[in-house]
Amino acid sequence: MDTMSVYHALLEHHKTKGWWPIDHDFFPREFEIIAGAILTQNTNWINVEKALKGLEDAGLTSPEALSNANIKEIEKSVRPSGFFRQKAQRLKIFSVFIMDFGSFENFSESVTREELLSQKGIGPETADSILLYALGRRSFVIDAYTKRIFTRLGFQCFRTYDEWREFFESNVTEDAGLYREYHALIVEHAKAHCRVKPICEKCPLGSVCARKF
Repeated sequence: MDTMSVYHALLEHHKTKGWWPIDHDFFPREFEIIAGAILTQNTNWINVEKALKGLEDAGLTSPEALSNANIKEIEKSVRPSGFFRQKAQRLKIFSVFIMDFGSFENFSESVTREELLSQKGIGPETADSILLYALGRRSFVIDAYTKRIFTRLGFQCFRTYDEWREFFESNVTEDAGLYREYHALIVEHAKAHCRVKPICEKCPLGSVCARKF
């Protein structure tokens, strides 16, 4: 089974997922995705939602607002996300970074992956999440779920993040919408079936899984 066959099997089983959720009044709307990508580090999405609501309630929903906000006010708003001091600082620094482009539109059109990775607290997974989901770039997101599923399926186990990313971008149809849907399906499948302790019953990939539990 190749990567696109896995995609179609997951799509048939789980249906369209339409990730990333945008549920709050951020401006521009894509900035909510960026804030969420930073806040989701080392926590679950339920806590991210609480932190995003805290930012919304405080009126800290744009790069301009966050770049000018008092750090204590940001910390209070994002406290539910855990590591709130660190995340508040990263949100503020990243907002200043966006404003250095002159506008969010300029940032969206011009920023490179290398520039994102140069920012404090922005690792490869966060950078690719921003590029793919917020900016609509073809940049495949690699997370622990992706590595778990494809290792169990018997695909080559790569050593580095960039090796995994290059593998997917070389073997998946080059389309940002498909990249988003594929990653969403991977997350859904890892939660529903391919857990640390897997639930193999009714797994759509069970017949080709190289790992026998």
